[in-house]
Amino acid sequence: MTKMETGWNLDNSYTHLPESFFTRQSPTAVRSPKLIILNDPLAATLGLNVQVLQSKEGVAVLAGNQIPKGALPLAQAYAGHQFGNFTMLGDGRAVLLGEQITPLGARFDIQLKGSGRTPYSRRGDGRAALGPMLREYIISEAMHALDIATTRSLAVVTSGESVIRESEQPGAILTRVAASHLRVGTFQYISEWGTVEDLRSLADYTLQRHFPGADAAENPYLFLLQEVIKRQAALIAKWQLVGFIHGVMNTDNMALSGETIDYGPCAFMDAYDPGTVFSSIDMRGRYAYGNQPHIAGWNLARFAETLLPLLHANGEQAVKIAQDAISEFSDLYHYNWLAGMRAKLGLFNEELQDESLIEDLLNMMHKYRGDYTNTFRALTFDAPKDMELFGTTEFAQWHERWQARLGRQQEAKAASNQLMRNSNPGIIPRNHRVEAALEAAVQGDYSVMERLLAVLSTPYAHSPEQADYSTLPGPSAYPYRTFCGT
Repeated sequence: MTKMETGWNLDNSYTHLPESFFTRQSPTAVRSPKLIILNDPLAATLGLNVQVLQSKEGVAVLAGNQIPKGALPLAQAYAGHQFGNFTMLGDGRAVLLGEQITPLGARFDIQLKGSGRTPYSRRGDGRAALGPMLREYIISEAMHALDIATTRSLAVVTSGESVIRESEQPGAILTRVAASHLRVGTFQYISEWGTVEDLRSLADYTLQRHFPGADAAENPYLFLLQEVIKRQAALIAKWQLVGFIHGVMNTDNMALSGETIDYGPCAFMDAYDPGTVFSSIDMRGRYAYGNQPHIAGWNLARFAETLLPLLHANGEQAVKIAQDAISEFSDLYHYNWLAGMRAKLGLFNEELQDESLIEDLLNMMHKYRGDYTNTFRALTFDAPKDMELFGTTEFAQWHERWQARLGRQQEAKAASNQLMRNSNPGIIPRNHRVEAALEAAVQGDYSVMERLLAVLSTPYAHSPEQADYSTLPGPSAYPYRTFCGT
């Protein structure tokens, strides 16, 4: 009987860059790996054989105990502004196995997270705990289902070893799949410690990998900056439209591909409040929900600074080119956000007063602590109830204005309703549901997580099975807090 192949088809284009960009590094083997969860649909898309991945040999690869054919493992170097402070960073507990070329010719990084120390570990143990790795799996797959660009999770395996954090916890390794792991911080690292030619090599590589249209551009490096800005404007708008709070928008966590990356202290907002912060280390609200667009612009400005030597030979001209490009972010973000909010209210066309209609609703939601997701869900099904907001005179007047606005467009009410159904998720990964799933999983019960993942996979289905998952948590004496994934 012929042995079945896993389907690995790895390339290693990143190794063609100067050696200062990375360090050759193999994962550190673990004692007794066990597969906890495998993303079958993603595996199939990547061209991998699910059955073989579940075998002892397949799990050995996902644990870092065995290197697949064609892999040249490495840890990437980068830098970044962490809460506004610039520092040297790098993949301290992650190893890039290589780039999987799919049957359709797409290219995806395959990275093992929690696979041991690297030269960038900064006194860390290079390992990861099971809870945070499953958290990234749950949230990243929920984001994918919400049609938000994101890295994805192929698998989580336990290591058979413990990690020490606040307490002793089971260790785990996540297999992360990304369009690439190129970050703003990658460019910051080369800008700070590399040469202009190193910078040009990185920019050319990024263009080739993600932005092939640069060949026709008069200034390819300006084209690179503009395209990254466009993708981030669209991405951050989508975050805001579903109430997602990243929690750690450091420059090393801004992927140039436009994907959401790093799901450490992230969470979804319940009651609408622009000042919402969940991360335990964000004491001043730098990365609060309402600040995310501003921080994205700030991060992009840091990216533009790294490109100055490539934008123009004259320093003053380079700065002006960069400033002009960055100045477009705010309008691009606002355009995407406003278009998304119109869709959430069933509006197909544009009127000058739409923004005030939207802002008035958000202000009422803030005043009366209306749940962000459930408010729009109730409007979608014309069933405003069970919230203080809906019993107010203010809302009644607003509702009348909204209905009049709907009546002024050509599209039928049924079309508006369908637009709202497609734009307002019936379910998000509620924080208390995620915590319950993780708590059960750490105790060895994965059924809670599996049920949660099943309902999160179709957020716009608005099925009866999702109803229980839309309920809010009970009152608590303490605010919900998240922690950087460790």
